[in-house]
Amino acid sequence: MIPACRLADLPRGEAHRLDIDPPVSVFHTEDGELFAIDDTCTHQDASLADGWLEGCEVECPLHASKFDLRTGAVDAPPAKRPVRTHEIVVEDGTVYVRLSHDAPNLPPCVTARLAGGAA
Repeated sequence: MIPACRLADLPRGEAHRLDIDPPVSVFHTEDGELFAIDDTCTHQDASLADGWLEGCEVECPLHASKFDLRTGAVDAPPAKRPVRTHEIVVEDGTVYVRLSHDAPNLPPCVTARLAGGAA
């Protein structure tokens, strides 16, 4: 598991980005739920942590694709592929992310960059 942040440091309605490859973001909804998804929009290279959180959805700041934080499913285009979801564990006030073993759905420019090619 990867430590993300202290729960007390992540206000409701906010997100915390983990700078790992690929990046992951933890979202704390207004209802107090915690979710972790891959931070990169599957349509183009945009940080979902910089998007708008409403209920259990995050809207990409680049082209307004929406993703369901519970499932990773696309709720509004132009994105077509879901984001990968991860398990959240809270222990002793610290939020941890247990990364999924599924392959991420990243846009081609990000996949190339992570593989060491041109972005």
